[in-house]
Amino acid sequence: MNILKVENLTKKFGKLTALDGISFELRKGEVYGFIGPNGAGKTTTIRSILGILKATEGEISVFDKDAWKDSVEIHKRVAFVPGEVSLWPNLTGGEVIDLFVKLRGAKNEIKRDEMIKRFDLDPTKKCRTYSKGNRQKVALVAALAVDADLYVLDEPTSGLDPLMEKVFQEYIQELKEAGKTVFLSSHILSEVEKLCDRVTIIREGKIIETGSLKELRHLIRNQITVETRIPVTGLDRVVGLYDLAVEGTVYSFQVDADQLSSVIKHFNTFSIVNFESMPPTLEDLFMHHYSNGGGKVDD
Repeated sequence: MNILKVENLTKKFGKLTALDGISFELRKGEVYGFIGPNGAGKTTTIRSILGILKATEGEISVFDKDAWKDSVEIHKRVAFVPGEVSLWPNLTGGEVIDLFVKLRGAKNEIKRDEMIKRFDLDPTKKCRTYSKGNRQKVALVAALAVDADLYVLDEPTSGLDPLMEKVFQEYIQELKEAGKTVFLSSHILSEVEKLCDRVTIIREGKIIETGSLKELRHLIRNQITVETRIPVTGLDRVVGLYDLAVEGTVYSFQVDADQLSSVIKHFNTFSIVNFESMPPTLEDLFMHHYSNGGGKVDD
């Protein structure tokens, strides 16, 4: 079942095309990563999904409802954390949290207090005294203290220290185990890699790739280190092997995924005594698309 469906979404601001015909779907119960650098179109996409911006072209449905026409109904089932958090300076953090929770028509003080404790937030301080990280905590607590069907998180850990990032990641895992659906926009690749079932890479308003990490990793090469009992010969004839470094009988190189089997077979004829393989990370995939324009990796 699709919770969110975006079809051919285009958003223009005058002559500027911020989003250029993007399409993707978010399934019930998955954590979906939406990654790209600042200016790629992540926040514009989220604002369109939430009905804050009206699409120039295309369609967006959330819970099978029109994102623009039915935004009020949709918001009753959505929790949102913006990338840039602005709070009322003369209210305390606790007052802001209570206000947002009441706007949702919810009242779960136990859950609210649990979130405040987990994110180590002092709710008695005025918002004007908060650091960026503490303002982000207020937004996270307000969103996570309510029971929603879809959590839309735009750079949710911006300004948080590593300990609080870990707390956030643990809670998203709990939401996932509870069958909740999360749309996570981020440029923190390690965070997306830990949490997300599927990932979309967006570049200059266009979607470059979508898929699970397993599906996307075929795009670039594995990093291999092999130690053999005797020196290896004939490597200049091995197809799919790149960036070879040799130290004695230890060989480090990159290999195309579809050539891995034949490369290992060649090395095995020289008696492999140690073999290490490092699959490409999400960061590798990301840098591949941005440094090579989404095209083939340079030899």
